[in-house]
Amino acid sequence: MNPPPQSDAAAMPTRAAPRLQLAGITKRYPAVLANDAISLTVQPGEVHAVLGENGAGKSTLMKIIYGAVKPDAGQMLFDGRPVQVKNPQEARQLGIAMVFQHFSLFDTLTVAENVWLGQDRRLPLAEVARRISATAAEYGLDIDPQRPVHTLSVGEMQRVEIIRALLTAPRLLILDEPTSVLTPQAVDKLFVVLRKLASEGCSILYISHKLHEIRELCSACTVMRAGRVTGVCNPAQESNASLSRLMIGAEPPRLTHRALSAGEVVLHTRNLSLPATDPFGVPLLAIDLDVRAGEVVGIAGISGNGQKELLYALSGEDQRAQPAMVQLAGKNAGRLSPRRRRALGLHFVPEERLGRGAVPSMSLAHNLLLTRGNAVGRGGWLRMGQLQHQARAIIERFHVKAGGPNAPAQSLSGGNLQKFIVGREIDAAPRLLIVSQPTWGVDVGAAAQIRGEILQLRDKGCAVLVISEELDELFEICDRLHVLAKGRLSPSVPRAEATVARIGEWMSGLWHADVQQHLGAGGADQGGGHAQA
Repeated sequence: MNPPPQSDAAAMPTRAAPRLQLAGITKRYPAVLANDAISLTVQPGEVHAVLGENGAGKSTLMKIIYGAVKPDAGQMLFDGRPVQVKNPQEARQLGIAMVFQHFSLFDTLTVAENVWLGQDRRLPLAEVARRISATAAEYGLDIDPQRPVHTLSVGEMQRVEIIRALLTAPRLLILDEPTSVLTPQAVDKLFVVLRKLASEGCSILYISHKLHEIRELCSACTVMRAGRVTGVCNPAQESNASLSRLMIGAEPPRLTHRALSAGEVVLHTRNLSLPATDPFGVPLLAIDLDVRAGEVVGIAGISGNGQKELLYALSGEDQRAQPAMVQLAGKNAGRLSPRRRRALGLHFVPEERLGRGAVPSMSLAHNLLLTRGNAVGRGGWLRMGQLQHQARAIIERFHVKAGGPNAPAQSLSGGNLQKFIVGREIDAAPRLLIVSQPTWGVDVGAAAQIRGEILQLRDKGCAVLVISEELDELFEICDRLHVLAKGRLSPSVPRAEATVARIGEWMSGLWHADVQQHLGAGGADQGGGHAQA
């Protein structure tokens, strides 16, 4: 007996429901419409980019998906079922994990304790630590579970966030600027991880301003501008230029890097050696560094190799160095406070935006007081009119999207806060500018502007030291490059002689043989440095 004939609909295979569907998602704040009727569809196993300039509403949308922000209107479906995610705990139960651009870690707790807080409490802490080590080894995200978070660099904190998300075995993983403080080698390893997760059916929402990464990794892209979806495309079929036009309406301006003769030495360190301040810190070992007026010197390196310690020693936050180990404008400064170093013309931008670069709850105008002593009048009275005028000028010059000079620093998106902090220090007309991760988390247009402003500052005779893990950035704006590895500084290499492969090798501390070969061929590195692995 033959079975009854099937209808065409019954004979067709059932298509899996989209992993995530958003329809009409809207979120209003007093000063801005962050999300305006957003629609978004993500398929199972798809790596889907969300692209947009700073302040476009990307992070707000991701927080809505993760339950950290409640939408004013709209519907969300997960695996075909309507859901209302009230908090991140419910999101994790559904299988949604998120790695934030600004980390949510407790400084006083260890890595294992931070991760354990988001796990099943029935798991012993020792088992959580074991899983962290296993996951770190599997995915190439090296981290010690017993280290206190306050001893970690920004890059290491990001590894903790990624590992914490992976331990939940997510069905939807949201990554907000995941490669902003990773080296090219680490990015390659992360992409292997993400492709593996996608092949296993995990969907990934990927927020990044690095267009080449989106084109390499993602198979779909939703573009946002001013809180609205302006287009959907396959990034693999686009160019960087076309993606830029979709995102900001134009291509970023090209930088002009004019050849200049460097002037007098403004920053000079010799044999700068400092023991680590904690068991997990990195000692500085015989750092020799010169930065001259009218040049940009870059320091590359993998996060956690002494960048934080070097910045502290140069800025004056760490005053343990012998006076002559750090010289500013010819004066011994190793024991000077940050305020006294500013009086010599030093301004700096730390890598941590909130907490060190800005006080979160204070207004942008009040945050100028961190580096502006001239706004305090007789008797300690603040010249608020002057502060607001200066803050407004920085907002306009650097195209910062904010609710005016009285907006709290924490109300800005990460990229917009970065633009304000960098603008604040450049606006102070420094003699020496030290900046760590200058374009972390900013869009391509803003990154081009910040780099252009740094070059203009250099052309006016300022000495600039850039500590960055963005090799493309260093190659674009620097005159000379060093590498910091395990607390040692390599000799400098002129930008024209530097290659990504060479700098990548030096990041592992392997510059001794390369330097000897270069010197044997008749070359000479400028700026000194210890050629030891």
